[in-house]
Amino acid sequence: MIVNITSKQMDITPAIREHIESRLAKLDKWQVSLISPHVVLSKEPQGFMVDANIKTATGQLVASAKHEDMYVAINDLINKLERQLNKVQHKGESRRATNSVKEANLETL
Repeated sequence: MIVNITSKQMDITPAIREHIESRLAKLDKWQVSLISPHVVLSKEPQGFMVDANIKTATGQLVASAKHEDMYVAINDLINKLERQLNKVQHKGESRRATNSVKEANLETL
């Protein structure tokens, strides 16, 4: 997977690049093809800001995280993206489950 990483007011070290790529590889367990993931790293007076914009076949994932430590901000960002993927993957299942319960109650009456 090719990841576009952009930085503002800082340099991207190979360690940071490797950490981002390894954490984004964790999203592969959701079996969703990630199209053109783009990560923006920026240094602010209060800490580091990490933004991600990832296109998928079903839509777009957008998340951002802010922390004093760059690696913690990256981990928080990936956790937010995982929650979004989980919500998208299981959205139909939650609707199906609620409808089946209502139908079962109506049949017994």
